[in-house]
This record gives sequence, structure tokens and C-alpha cells, in this order.
Amino acid sequence: MANGGIERFLGGSLLSVLVRLLFISLLVGAGMAFLGLSPASLVESALNFLRSLGDLGFGTLRQVGGWVIAGAIVVVPLWLIGRLFAGKR
Repeated sequence: MANGGIERFLGGSLLSVLVRLLFISLLVGAGMAFLGLSPASLVESALNFLRSLGDLGFGTLRQVGGWVIAGAIVVVPLWLIGRLFAGKR
């Protein structure tokens, strides 16, 4: 990929993207600290959620899988259309 292709993929120059990500990460981290959340608690909550799915059985997994597929039917084409139009800029 040429340098222009990387910049197009990232949405700007590498340095500007890193600065934006750093700033957004700072804001999100401050918000999480304000709410009393930590990365460890988020991971623990996600693991507890997965365990509870397993405890409820495969019927729940099938239902959640259906939700994912139903959402993907809407989200993936919209994402693809957005990427196609973003490439024309």
C-alpha cells in the first residue's frame, strides 16, 4: 500500500490520527474514571456476560446470534456504502 493509501485508510496522516486517538482516549478514560469504571471491571463484566450466556444454554446463543445476523443485515451494507462514498472524496 502506498503512503497515500495508508493515509486514506487511517483518515489522515499518521501523526494527526495518533493525536486524535490520544485525545479521545484521554476523554474516554476520564469519563470512565468519573463513572467508577476500569478496564478490568469491563473485562470482568464481559466475561460474566459470556458465562451467563453459557449458563442459559445454547438457545440464548442462538437468539443472540440471530440478533447479530439481523443487525449485520442492516449495518454491513450501510458501512459498505459509507466506505464507498468516503473513497470518492
